[in-house]
Amino acid sequence: MGYQATLEVLADPTRRSIVERLHAGPLPVGVLAADLPVSRPAVSKHLRLMKDAGVVRMTADGTRHLYELDLRTLDEVRRYLDGFWEASLASFKDAAESTTKGRTS
Repeated sequence: MGYQATLEVLADPTRRSIVERLHAGPLPVGVLAADLPVSRPAVSKHLRLMKDAGVVRMTADGTRHLYELDLRTLDEVRRYLDGFWEASLASFKDAAESTTKGRTS
């Protein structure tokens, strides 16, 4: 789907909380919903949107569904943001070098 859909999904604070909880490993909806200030059906809806965007994937474990992060999708966002970080570091390096050259002249 790409980083844009992922960023849209992560714009919601409830979905960011879900990502933080899933960072430790797969969890069922009930466990996720117990710690969030929204209903279980609302958590299911958030998870469906996150699944459609590729942020999470669902696996069956007997009669329950476990959700886990899809790190490949989150890696796309990291690569996108790394571009900004690399540009900022290059600008900082240029500024530091020009300041150093000014002092030694």
